[in-house]
Amino acid sequence: MAAVSVLTIDRISIRAPLARVFEVAADIERWPRILAHYRWVRFLERDAAGGGGGATGGVVEMAAWRPFGPVRYPAWWVSRMTVDHAAGEIRYRHERGITRGMDVVWRVVARGPGTDVTVEHRWSGPPWPLVGGWIARGLIGPVFVHGIASRTLAGIKRHLERT
Repeated sequence: MAAVSVLTIDRISIRAPLARVFEVAADIERWPRILAHYRWVRFLERDAAGGGGGATGGVVEMAAWRPFGPVRYPAWWVSRMTVDHAAGEIRYRHERGITRGMDVVWRVVARGPGTDVTVEHRWSGPPWPLVGGWIARGLIGPVFVHGIASRTLAGIKRHLERT
C-alpha cells in the first residue's frame, strides 16, 4: 500500500449495549431507513454467511448525500466489507469510486454502561499527479469522508438511543 496521505478518525459514545450497536453498524442495508443522508446501500456480492446482523460481508455499493447547507452533493463508492464479530470490527476496502484504495475500520468497544465506536479511514489519495494528495488531504478527507462518517455515527447514536 502507498504511504497514507489521509487519516480521518471519527468517534462517538452510544448509550446502548455493544451487541446492539455492532448489529446496527453491520446491518448496512438498513442504513437508508435510519440514516437520512444515505441514498442506498446494496450488496453486489455476499460472502457465504449472508448479510444483516450475522454478516461476514461481501462487496457492497453505497451512496450518500453530503449536504452543504441547502445543497446536497452525491457520493458513491463500492467496497469489500468484512465483519469480524470476535474482534468487534467491521472493515471496508474501497474498490471503486474516487476513494478507491481507502481502508476503513469500524471498532466497537464496550465502555462503562455504553459502547464507543471509532471509524478510521486511511487512504493514499487519488492517483492524480501533483494535485491528488492536496485534494485528498484538503477536501475529500475532511469535507466528504469526515462529513459522511460523522453523520453516520450521529444517526446510529440517535437511532439506538431512542429505540
